[in-house]
Amino acid sequence: MGYVKDLRAIIGTRPVNLVASTVIVTNHQNQILLQKRTEPYGSWGLPGGQIELGESTESAGKREVFEETGLIIDDLHLIDVFSGNADSHIQLKNGDEYYVVLVAYYTNNYKGTLKADGLETLECNFFSIDDIPTNTLKRHKDVIHRYLEIIKTYK
Repeated sequence: MGYVKDLRAIIGTRPVNLVASTVIVTNHQNQILLQKRTEPYGSWGLPGGQIELGESTESAGKREVFEETGLIIDDLHLIDVFSGNADSHIQLKNGDEYYVVLVAYYTNNYKGTLKADGLETLECNFFSIDDIPTNTLKRHKDVIHRYLEIIKTYK
């Protein structure tokens, strides 16, 4: 996360807008991949993270999924862009504040072995839509809800 670290050295903890990507990865049973996160500790969410300077949102989504889960993904399809609501404000334990502009994608095209990285991801598993953990981040539940609206349209 070189870009954000460099930016924070200049601006301190002041609020900024940061762009992030997240990806809904589904398996052949239409289950959704979630990760148990280290921040906020123990909560569940979709894999993803902030883009680096000059990186595309698609590349960031692919990179983050690989780093956090060990899966290599392809064929990303845009779900939506989420921004400007109360859930977009994040304040970290170190005082850094930001408003996230979240670009969300979905894919069912992946390969590799599912493995939590131990740094940002404590555990990762596929979940049925009816079994999404209750402590899943609200903004990620919103992404899942929008995804379900989209796939219903195509059926």
